[in-house]
Amino acid sequence: MTRIRTRIPTPVTELLGIDLPVIQAGMSWASSSSALPLAVSRAGGLGVVAAGPMRLPGLARTLDETAAGTDRPWAVNLPLYRAGADEVIELLLSRRPPVLIASQGGPRRYLDRFHDIGTLCLHVVAGVEHARKAADAGVDGLVVVGAEAGGHPPPAMVTTQVLVRAVVSAVPGVPVIASGGVADGAGLAAMLALGAGAAQFGTRFLATEEATVHPAYKAAVVAAGVDSTRTVGHGLGMIRALENDFTRRMTRLEEEAAELDVRRGEFRSASLKDAALDGLVDSGKVEAGQSAGLVDAVLPAAGVVEDIVAEYRRAVTALPLPVEEPILAPATGDH
Repeated sequence: MTRIRTRIPTPVTELLGIDLPVIQAGMSWASSSSALPLAVSRAGGLGVVAAGPMRLPGLARTLDETAAGTDRPWAVNLPLYRAGADEVIELLLSRRPPVLIASQGGPRRYLDRFHDIGTLCLHVVAGVEHARKAADAGVDGLVVVGAEAGGHPPPAMVTTQVLVRAVVSAVPGVPVIASGGVADGAGLAAMLALGAGAAQFGTRFLATEEATVHPAYKAAVVAAGVDSTRTVGHGLGMIRALENDFTRRMTRLEEEAAELDVRRGEFRSASLKDAALDGLVDSGKVEAGQSAGLVDAVLPAAGVVEDIVAEYRRAVTALPLPVEEPILAPATGDH
């Protein structure tokens, strides 16, 4: 019996060796394990281990599990500002991940060493200037994050649609992955139309069976509307999170122009871990993007990938094509 493999060839899929232009975002706690990355990579996308909150022994186990669990490409996301980043880099170099996605720092810090071991390097950017610098440094591709994204959107709050188009125009020939506000196949089609070679899905994969966050967190994402998120912590490492008691307190302090130390104290009083692991969705940082309003069920990750492909197919085939019609010259005659 012949098996059929679905592929959507793009510059990003060709670069990474994956079938589908579907990238699962590296999300602290949600993909700080092998379950979600393995499910996405096995389904034809790129699964991403989130190294941000992980200690070295746990990260080492997760890398080994992921490498042993699939022969398909997978990635590790590393925020370069995290404590002990140099030690994490050394661990990753010993494990040789197929792909590294780095953020919150300059690519020259790591690029040559990972290229030397054959790891492809993608760098997260939130503006045209940083995209140019990363491209000039020699990264293999860019993840371009727009304002709709959960977690840490760009300070300038430029939308994904505008920012992706600007970056694609600024660094022609560099593969681009669009991130922020994309939750389905129609969104994927839109990003590819803008010139990206793939889309990164974060919030959509939060609401999956394999995401290792508390059920209350997943339920909050499913219940959210497109207007349910707030950006708080301006000047303190701004985040986008679902509205709750924490975001309301932060918003009030920001509107009142409270002293920086007061705002910092409130901002640090809550954490993503509170919500993600302990289920404190009223008082913790429930980081999620505006696309939460497009998510209406918790599904297996492979099912999400399948749905994205089916939705993409429907969206593309429904697009109207230009129609060329002859223009008849006006009749002329003697008067």
